[in-house]
Amino acid sequence: MLQLFPVRNAPMTFTELQYLLRRRGGRLVGSVAFAVALGFALPASDASALFIVNLPWVSPARKSQTTHAYMNLTSTDGATLLSARSEDARSVSLHSARAAMAALALPARSEVALAPGHDRLALTGLRRTLKIGDRVKITLTVRDDNGAVSEVEVNAEVRLRSPIDDERRAHHDH
Repeated sequence: MLQLFPVRNAPMTFTELQYLLRRRGGRLVGSVAFAVALGFALPASDASALFIVNLPWVSPARKSQTTHAYMNLTSTDGATLLSARSEDARSVSLHSARAAMAALALPARSEVALAPGHDRLALTGLRRTLKIGDRVKITLTVRDDNGAVSEVEVNAEVRLRSPIDDERRAHHDH
């Protein structure tokens, strides 16, 4: 799922573009759909920078437990992920492979992956059980290099693996 947001304006939802990246005939539409989506998004925004959230997902977990959220983040200009929150968790914190982090730098035009075993968001004290297929709304607080702070709404799917890992498994089964 691809979500594009102007950094300085209210979040934009590109529902039509999200469907481009969903499974079609057992295959994910890859970088071509990303390029098309980005091409449509750039003229639609009057902001000078875009914040892109791609492939957000959350691991399943029971109520009161801790789980993790993963996604790929890109900023056309430099930015910093300051914090996150979710109505589905008592708290959300940013973690590296070894410890909690205060913030995460997002260099200009570089994809930063929040992935298992690496940087990730920890959702602590879940307020409900998260089952496969559920959706979790997460709000990211991002500061751009000019100091402007924006909130970005992310709609993550609860799943066992990333969409890319599922796609790779589907190809190995043939």
